Amino acid sequence: MKKVFVTSQYPGESVSRLSEKYNVVVYPETTLPTREELLENARDSSALITTVSDIIDKELIDLSPELKIVSNAGVGYENVDIPYATKKGIFVANTPHVLTETTADLAWALMFSVARRIVQADEYVRAGEFTCWHPSLLLGMNIHNATLGIFGMGRIGTAVVRRAKGFDMKVIYQNRNRNVEAESETGAQYLDFETLLKESDFIVITAPLTDETRGKFGIEEFKKMKTSSIIINVARGAIIKEAELAYALEEGIIWGAGLDVFENEPVVNDQLLKLKNTVLVPHIGSASIQTRHVMIDMAVESVELALSGEIPKNLVNTKVLEYL
Repeated sequence: MKKVFVTSQYPGESVSRLSEKYNVVVYPETTLPTREELLENARDSSALITTVSDIIDKELIDLSPELKIVSNAGVGYENVDIPYATKKGIFVANTPHVLTETTADLAWALMFSVARRIVQADEYVRAGEFTCWHPSLLLGMNIHNATLGIFGMGRIGTAVVRRAKGFDMKVIYQNRNRNVEAESETGAQYLDFETLLKESDFIVITAPLTDETRGKFGIEEFKKMKTSSIIINVARGAIIKEAELAYALEEGIIWGAGLDVFENEPVVNDQLLKLKNTVLVPHIGSASIQTRHVMIDMAVESVELALSGEIPKNLVNTKVLEYL
């Protein structure tokens, strides 16, 4: 019986359905498998259902002669050595589109949390410090009528912008290429990166991690932003230089930051952890019950198709078909 190794536990019945036809092994802990555990379980597996934190590289692929598919439960797949998997005739699939709206929701949750100092306010009340109302108590920043800057106007960036209409925000964006369709839908204005930095009250990062975007936001960029500005990252942590962000926040170069992702995840810069003008959450952009159900349904379907000799619907490495 073919083995399927699932590196995390998921809600729903999809994984159980796989067990009717295959030997399904689900990693039992609430943490991810160690490198050694991943290699050991992959060794005799025909399929892997993974997360972006599971490194599927040449070493693992060479140790797994039965491997037919790596089905990543998520949009990103930078954890997989795509060229080598393709050369070896291994399908790589992901779960696109499904987490767009959920991640956009979280971007807005972070915007509100930072701008209105929600976490600080909650801690203030719980610590018994709320003894009277005062007009200078926990003053924050307005979101309505502000200028929203989007760095990366893809599906998630566009979804973030759609939500801005109810707050009468001016929306500007920077993208590798101009997104005319998004402009038509949302009224967003395409500007150069320097102008985005200077004019935005909020910058929301939704771009993919590439050689061009890696380390894109550092101290020189923060110095060009308003001292009242807030930066939000729901994309990839390495787009921001964390140590330089911490310095900018501590020195009042910018006003606040909300991060769902981190440069060296799961390690977080120590200085960021000490700052009150940050809201830091553990990569929960797609973490709604409904979205997780759909993600694992899609990942399982890709495995079922691959192991039955068919082509997965959400195939990332289409060139693999040349090697089959």
